[in-house]
Amino acid sequence: MKREKIVELFRRLRELNPHPTTELDYTTPFELLIAVILSAQATDVGVNKATKKLFPIANTPPAILHLGEEGLKRYISTIGLYNAKAKNILATCRILVDRHGSEVPHAREALEALPGVGSKTANVVLNTAFGEPTIAVDTHIFRVANRSGLAPGKNVRIVEEKLNKVVPTEFRKDAHHWLILHGRYVCKARKPECPRCAINDLCAYRQKTVMP
Repeated sequence: MKREKIVELFRRLRELNPHPTTELDYTTPFELLIAVILSAQATDVGVNKATKKLFPIANTPPAILHLGEEGLKRYISTIGLYNAKAKNILATCRILVDRHGSEVPHAREALEALPGVGSKTANVVLNTAFGEPTIAVDTHIFRVANRSGLAPGKNVRIVEEKLNKVVPTEFRKDAHHWLILHGRYVCKARKPECPRCAINDLCAYRQKTVMP
């Protein structure tokens, strides 16, 4: 996709949603970190239902450590892979307490050193909690980037690298949220809603849907 089209694409997405943000419920960087860890292969709606009960009881590393593994599992058992996620969250909380004064670190290297935190999770936390212009590529963004021709690639790493190159600086901070929301509600996996898509005419997708 040519630069002028890319600029127009993000200009339209910004016009529709000037201040996009995550749909995960959180009030602190730590709550966001836990919510993002839980969101792997799970929906934001499902995560929010669990954290709505968990966070009033335990929303700091020491408090979650105090719950213990079985106590934590009682709050997150409705979420996929909850056994592994519980172990990772407790290990992460221990590191945060021992090495970071119970605070979520701002540095990418320190974030990615936490159990259950990969590049995608680190990017979300850096962007959403700390305002850094990072782009985390999930299934929605991967789909939109490939379908539209914005940043096609065979895997998430390639797509992320391309997005970091082609997204203009003025749109970089919010690009992650614009693309994920567009993929979630318009450019859907099974049947994209092309007739109501704000970037339809800019998109390179050849199998565009039409009005019934």
